[in-house]
Amino acid sequence: MEIRNPSPNLYNEDLAPARERHWGTFSIFNVWTSDVHSLWGYYLAASLFLLCGSFLNFVVAIGLGSLLIFFLMNLVGYAGVKTGVPYPVLARASFGVWGANLPALVRAVVACFWYGAQTAAASGAVVALLTRTDSIMEFHKTTHLLGHSGLEVICYVVVWALQLLIIQNGMETVRKFQDWAGPAVWVAMLVLAVGLCVKAGGFSFEHGIPQAVLLEKTKDAGVAGEPGSFWALMAVGATWVTYFAALYLNFCDFSRYAKDKDTVRKGNLWGLPVNLILFSLVAGVTTIAAYRVYGEVLLHPEQISARFDSWFLALLAALTFTVATLGINVVANFVSPAFDFANVFPRAISFKKGGYIAAGIALVLYPFAPWEGNAAGFVNAIGATMGPLLGIILVDYYRIARGEVDVPALYQEHGAYRYQGGWNLNALIATAAGALFSSVLPNLTSVLPSWWGTYGWFFGVAIGGGVYYALALLRPRAVAPAGAGA
Repeated sequence: MEIRNPSPNLYNEDLAPARERHWGTFSIFNVWTSDVHSLWGYYLAASLFLLCGSFLNFVVAIGLGSLLIFFLMNLVGYAGVKTGVPYPVLARASFGVWGANLPALVRAVVACFWYGAQTAAASGAVVALLTRTDSIMEFHKTTHLLGHSGLEVICYVVVWALQLLIIQNGMETVRKFQDWAGPAVWVAMLVLAVGLCVKAGGFSFEHGIPQAVLLEKTKDAGVAGEPGSFWALMAVGATWVTYFAALYLNFCDFSRYAKDKDTVRKGNLWGLPVNLILFSLVAGVTTIAAYRVYGEVLLHPEQISARFDSWFLALLAALTFTVATLGINVVANFVSPAFDFANVFPRAISFKKGGYIAAGIALVLYPFAPWEGNAAGFVNAIGATMGPLLGIILVDYYRIARGEVDVPALYQEHGAYRYQGGWNLNALIATAAGALFSSVLPNLTSVLPSWWGTYGWFFGVAIGGGVYYALALLRPRAVAPAGAGA
């Protein structure tokens, strides 16, 4: 779709509706392989496995969670296919042409935190490999900078810089990279799992990890109940769903390049429930085998690969996991803030410049390392911030506008989405109400019970979306005409 006479403060070529749609089912599928097949994805899956207490519980909790993820991604993906616009532009329909900068910047800041977390995980794999050499291990132990070892800082900066090279030629380069990187990690995962099972003397679904060890490893997860209990399984499913909180918002950044809704649905089917369950199973099997071989719970794959007798296998595993983690960073944490920051100042910030800003913030965050600590806690705390935004956007698109968006008006300062001076007060009030219960009260006060934070994202979606719908009934707006933007 060509946009005629757009407002300069709302438009640039990167924010324009997609003109070419070459992404097929395999590319959509690989959005998810790139997103899940990372060191952080493995770490989270292995951590959640401990909370489940048994393999059957793990499959049920992860499986049900993955089906909900599939459903939500389809809702967001279909909006991207129909409108062809990126997330911050789609948000203008519900937040207003200027108000959309609020959800865009929230998503961008979250991406910066995740960008740093994933880069740190990837550089950690390189550190684990290099410290197999005595001289480098000595350097690692004796040299410190910015609260980390000198080796960790060097590896972080190198991995951080490598990611910038991937994005140089735009979204088509991202597609080609993820089409290769996503499947590659399956090879490393299977090598890791098979190698450990052979060492352990065979394949087993029985983890044999004593309850005392499980309690010790999960004591800081913020979950009520012992591993394997009903509430532990509920927490596992909730955390797994919340892990994708950021991509629920900006999956349309990718689906807008898809050929049609069927392409998105098929890609999501194979990339989400099927791929997620299989990936989680491999993570569980590997955790079991590693415990049988080494007698301890190893949640980080680089910790496992670093113990390989073969230097070549350790190198292969480290490189593959690093590349896979670069893949998720480019897909989830570079593309989105690139569009989000560009949306704030379209005249001055392009897609590339927006991505560089996100990478720069991640570099500044490194000395503070806010992502270190409990995996589930970090995922739930950071994911909860985006719950109200998703609730509002979905309610507006599917309930208020009935799936009809006036796409040209998204680029007009004085068009249908100007609301009150460019801001939709309904959306702002609903965001504040949702954020109060999803993020502020559970994370900054002790007013709510300790388990509340585990479900913060869900409360945010329900309260944000519910308040927005109620306000829309009280203060209705005109709906875009049928067929607009189709």
